[in-house]
Amino acid sequence: MSKLTLKQANTIIEKAFAKAAEMKVKPLGVVVIDDGGNVVSAQRQDGASMFRLDVARGKAWASVAMGASSRALFKRAKDNPNFFVTLAATAEGKFLPQTGAVLIKNAQGEILGAAGGSGGTGEEDEACCAYGIEQAGLKADVSA
Repeated sequence: MSKLTLKQANTIIEKAFAKAAEMKVKPLGVVVIDDGGNVVSAQRQDGASMFRLDVARGKAWASVAMGASSRALFKRAKDNPNFFVTLAATAEGKFLPQTGAVLIKNAQGEILGAAGGSGGTGEEDEACCAYGIEQAGLKADVSA
């Protein structure tokens, strides 16, 4: 199984920021984590609030932990809120099932990690992360 590299993670963030500028999204924080929930790279644009990286990491962490895009988790959380509140508590606040994170997969469909964004709407964050992942030569899984 291949592993997510620092170069790939930094490319994801660089391209996500470029997409955010193109879309005129508010300043973003983007966090890329590996399949074990470890931060590979995290950056925030000038003007992004200090809380952006925490939110972005929570979105990405939840996606990897559950093996699903944050869009899918957000939909599941609406139908079963008590379970998802319990998951967040169990994960000591690292679990945030909010739209804005995208699973990173290799060509074989294996999960390498996730990229989470925070600063725009959930849909804008997701679009920027997905673009960055694709531009890094990886597969973005945003399925709901």
